[in-house]
Amino acid sequence: MPRSFDASATAAGLAQDLAAHIADKVVLTTGVSPNSIGATFVEALAAHARPRLLILAGRSLSKLQQTADAVAVASASSSCSSCSSSSSAIETRLLQLDLTSLDAVRTAAAVVHGWADVPAIDVLVNNAGVMAVSDYTLSKDGVELQFAVNHLAHFLFTNLLMGKIVAATDGGRVVNVSSDGHRLAPIRWGDWNFRDGKTYNKWQAYGQSKTANMLFSVALAAKLGGGDGSSSSSSDKATLLAFSLHPGVVPSNLGSHLDWENDIADLRTLEASLGNAQAWQDFKFVTEQEGAATHVYAAFEPSLSERNGAYLQESRIADPWTDTVRPWATDKTEAMRLWKLSEQLVGEEFEH
Repeated sequence: MPRSFDASATAAGLAQDLAAHIADKVVLTTGVSPNSIGATFVEALAAHARPRLLILAGRSLSKLQQTADAVAVASASSSCSSCSSSSSAIETRLLQLDLTSLDAVRTAAAVVHGWADVPAIDVLVNNAGVMAVSDYTLSKDGVELQFAVNHLAHFLFTNLLMGKIVAATDGGRVVNVSSDGHRLAPIRWGDWNFRDGKTYNKWQAYGQSKTANMLFSVALAAKLGGGDGSSSSSSDKATLLAFSLHPGVVPSNLGSHLDWENDIADLRTLEASLGNAQAWQDFKFVTEQEGAATHVYAAFEPSLSERNGAYLQESRIADPWTDTVRPWATDKTEAMRLWKLSEQLVGEEFEH
């Protein structure tokens, strides 16, 4: 059985606990602007472990540099007593990545492929995202923005980098940051783009994109890791591990644009119409340290190889009976159907 922790776990604590598994790893993380869960994640790795390289990906190079500076400070004051060369700064590299454009995603992937000194990526954390975009908005490729940014761009980016990911010594990991907000909508197979805005609901659009994050992990595990829940150690060949996760409700940049009176009222109305208990419950907020803990767990906990493709929360495997886990987000058939739709939308097939 995989090890598990609880809701009190922190990114710092898990990074310390898993320092031996983080050591010398190359980790690429999207969405690491200051005051975000992604930034908290990479700073925890720098402060309490010794990864070889942290690749920071995002749209704004100036914001990426701020996080790189914070990583340098964290690594300089590292508390990793078991790490060698603790006095040297951890290397960071900035990668400009605009998830609103598939062409920009291809450009960013090409940049990574051009780094001859980075032959493998041990962990890719698809953390970037947008939430509850009020007005119906399209990406540069004509796709509803939340589905485009949260899922489709990451689908393309991951597949374009797959050669470097599976080149990792242990086969590599992909972590897709989802949400228990996946309960708000399955994939809308007959209307995934909301009829040019005519049927748009920002919370359903968010829910569809978060469902897609979970299904993408299921599909990756099935295609490249045996994804039936069995251990990847059953083969002599290292296999890809893929997980999705809910970080908890964190008061971060992601929801800074929300009107907490009107927007949350709309959310509760939708929850009630779906019969979700969350319509009548108070939000339980967690800190960025608690939210990023599951990132560390998903990215480095070795015992998770026994549950490839799993959905995680609170630094443990989510329980479909007691946690908010909708079957439409964990179904293998749905996952493969989404893979085909995603290939159609990016205009490229991936047979790894």
